[in-house]
Amino acid sequence: MSNPYAFKEIANEGWRHVDYEPFQSGVEVHWLIRGTPEVALLRYAPGASVPRHHHAGMETILILDGSQSDDKGRYERGTFVINPSGTEHSVWSEDGCVVLIQWEAPVVFV
Repeated sequence: MSNPYAFKEIANEGWRHVDYEPFQSGVEVHWLIRGTPEVALLRYAPGASVPRHHHAGMETILILDGSQSDDKGRYERGTFVINPSGTEHSVWSEDGCVVLIQWEAPVVFV
């Protein structure tokens, strides 16, 4: 993408055409904004998970493709999830997914 902040392009399936790098086991990342806040695309392989972690700042997630689950439920494409500061959860994707995620502060694994 010529403009990393062109979120309209990302929402219109531009996320299919960016390069990803390893992030967690089974999860890849494409960074859009580094610093505070951080904004990225995360691509989960089917069956991938992220261990239980605590949010030191608010996290927002938009499911762009597939589905993602956490301790509260399963979120399908188009779902917008807010995890307030102070919350914690584990995350997984049974069938794989791509999400647009924003963190106000790094998470702390518990």
